[in-house]
Amino acid sequence: MVSWVISRLVVLVFGTLYPAYYSYKAVKSKDIKEYVKWMMYWIIFAIFTTVETFTDIFLCWFPFYYELKIAFVAWLLSPYTKGSSLLYRKFVHPTLSSKEKEIDDCLVQAKDRSYDALVHFGKRGLNVAATAAVMAASKGQGALSERLRSFSMQDLTTIRGDSTNSVIPSPPAQSISVRKSGKQSQPKTSRTALENTGCSGTTQKP
Repeated sequence: MVSWVISRLVVLVFGTLYPAYYSYKAVKSKDIKEYVKWMMYWIIFAIFTTVETFTDIFLCWFPFYYELKIAFVAWLLSPYTKGSSLLYRKFVHPTLSSKEKEIDDCLVQAKDRSYDALVHFGKRGLNVAATAAVMAASKGQGALSERLRSFSMQDLTTIRGDSTNSVIPSPPAQSISVRKSGKQSQPKTSRTALENTGCSGTTQKP
């Protein structure tokens, strides 16, 4: 039995790369017939890829499931069967033509709703970001003020400690010597004054 890896590789090479190369050649040659052919194929392949996403989950246990996928892709590409053109003309085109207006209205509504939802969530995101920025700034400012306050208290305590521990400066040595010399000179002057008065008093007696 074919494994999932082999099936995936075959679908990737023959269902995607091979048609992509021939689509390039159709664009290069500007052949309208090839345009139409490969556009029909890509529409069918898009539907196949969408359905395959769900069938791989719920029907992978089915016998020969991966072989059927490979055979279906080969049937779509074969120039003899023209599977993609057949499916498009018989089923896809009539269905899309009958439901085209409803599909367009749904797409317009979905586009408007998605735009409104995007704007709404964008505003909410900006509000949340602004609130977070304000809260972060306020917290940072509070932490900064507390830090500055702690620094100021530390400075005050150091200043107070320095003022209490400081020693009163001693007067200059010159002033001390002047004071001492003044104290020592006073008794000498008083003695000389007393001697002079005594001498004068003795001379004035008869």
